[in-house]
Amino acid sequence: MGSMAFTTLLLIVCVAFSVAQQNAIPEDLLSDNEIEAWVISLRRDLHTTPELMFKETVTSAKIQTALRALDIDFKMGYGRNTKPDRIEGLGGTGVIADIGTGKSPTVLLRADMDGLPIDESKRTDLEFRSTHPGRMHACGHDGHTSMLLGAARVLKAMEGNINGTVRLMFQPAEEGGAGGKRMRDEGILEMEPAVERVVLAACDRFQILIHGVGGHAAMPHLTKDPIVATAAMVQGFQTIISRGLHPLESGVVSVTKLEGGSALNVIPSGITMWGTVRALSTETLVTLMKRVETVGGDIAKSYGCNITVTWSPDFYPPTDNDKDLWDDFASGVAAQVSETKEYANVVPTMGAEDFGFIAERVPSAFYLLGQGSAPGTDYGLHHPMFSIDESVLMKGVELHVRSALGSLEDLWQKREEALKARK
Repeated sequence: MGSMAFTTLLLIVCVAFSVAQQNAIPEDLLSDNEIEAWVISLRRDLHTTPELMFKETVTSAKIQTALRALDIDFKMGYGRNTKPDRIEGLGGTGVIADIGTGKSPTVLLRADMDGLPIDESKRTDLEFRSTHPGRMHACGHDGHTSMLLGAARVLKAMEGNINGTVRLMFQPAEEGGAGGKRMRDEGILEMEPAVERVVLAACDRFQILIHGVGGHAAMPHLTKDPIVATAAMVQGFQTIISRGLHPLESGVVSVTKLEGGSALNVIPSGITMWGTVRALSTETLVTLMKRVETVGGDIAKSYGCNITVTWSPDFYPPTDNDKDLWDDFASGVAAQVSETKEYANVVPTMGAEDFGFIAERVPSAFYLLGQGSAPGTDYGLHHPMFSIDESVLMKGVELHVRSALGSLEDLWQKREEALKARK
């Protein structure tokens, strides 16, 4: 997901209290140097042990240890892998915790926890580099998790003053495993107190098998060369966007991995291609998926080959901010947390977020927090040198806390206005 795009808020209005109270913002806690040092320490510890989707057992254990130390009750076992035939790992590493009264209204704060199959072990400029070869936190999920734990510490310290419930969601398998959908389907929105309102691009992944006829490299005329067909397909896919979409629509078709062949003097009988299709609406995504199958099939046929296309069972829907929620509340929080007291309306991005599965069910707002400007933080997401400016971590904690407490206050205010309107 986008640089430090970490926080997602879920809100609900339910009748629970007869009198609304002020959820005072703990300014002293938000500037506490000890809490900041603790959050940075958590982030560095998490960074050393990245784990792939549905295998985040060590990460989940560290989260549980931190919650126990804060005397916060939690439930675990969420985000189970329902597609073990397609994706390795059992899952069940997700964690849910509630802070506050245990009654509505409820605000949900979410962080993802999985790493990526990227190698960081050879870096010599980072003391807390990954100790898991071929695994890395290259999308900021270590920062997301540590910031949410920091918010948990602040909120727990003022729990008696919270008028409602703040639910923490530590989610596995964001990087392609649809862990958000798993936890949604496991009932985290319906847990008492239930969630009804929520404070990027649609995405799907494909695998294409290009079937040809192999043979000796010296006699290509006796083969149906899948390598040549594959090369033409990669080129042909680039016209899907430029000639297949309305000029004002946006989309991406990217081939990211090719595999095939076993010897230098043998033309293989098949090639496997992997890639991703992205768009800013589900309708456009479906159009692109159909075009990939049609264009790919026609090109392969022209070379005497044929294809088999398999799509991911869980395509990521777009994540859309609810306009009323943003205008009434979330935009003010973003401006308040910013040092310049301003915020930027980010242009749509082709990055995908499985929080879209939750946003399908309830109105949503999604924040992006920049990764900072310290030396070494100019590498993009999913790069083996990706890093974040740790001075922004407390900004993330503050954004979580202000969003949660401000959301509760906003909900109570709307409830009071509704009651007055009935009189």
